[in-house]
Order: sequence, then C-alpha cells, then structure tokens
Amino acid sequence: MNICEQCGYHLKISSSDKIELLIDAGTWDPIDEDMVSLDPIEFHSEEEPYKDRIDSYQRKTGLTEAVQTGIGQLNGIPVAIGVMDFQFMGGSMGFVVGEKINRLIEHADNQI
Repeated sequence: MNICEQCGYHLKISSSDKIELLIDAGTWDPIDEDMVSLDPIEFHSEEEPYKDRIDSYQRKTGLTEAVQTGIGQLNGIPVAIGVMDFQFMGGSMGFVVGEKINRLIEHADNQI
C-alpha cells in the first residue's frame, strides 16, 4: 500500500497506480486523455521554454497532463474520478487541468 511499515509514512504513488488501487479491474474508462497544454503566448521562463518543460514531463510520466480523469466502478458503484499526479509539474493546475476537471463533472452529472 506504499506505506512505510516502520513509521507509517505514505510514500508517493503515481496517478495511474492510485487509479489501479481504487477502481475495479476492467472498469476504468479515461476521459479527455488526449488534451494537452499549448503555449499560445510563447511563455518562457529563464530555465527553458514552456513547451519544452511540458514535453519533458510528458516523456517522464507518460501522461499528457497533470490530471487523469475518467469513469469506472469502485466496489461496483459507478464513479467519476480525477487524480492529480505530483510527478507532472507538481500537479500544477493550468487551463487543461481545469478544463478536464470541468468536463469530468459535466460528464458525471449527465451520465452517472
């Protein structure tokens, strides 16, 4: 369960691992997993261009954004769930993360 048996510290786990732990096997259906951040104003920090940072985190995590959203079942109960992934820019919430969460809520309101 990614908890230190000696001290009780909760170790970090990825959003994919969290989903696997929570959602009943074979019921996970991701929503909007192809949505990605763009850089229309060509924002650059001193370290590197924003687009390069996003590309780097996408390669590192295998995710397109800092949140995974979808529907599935939890102990047989239909649920809509969004899981932030700290490994993707510290789970920073940009436009796409907000939009994915908004769409998840709308989907749940209409479907579940």
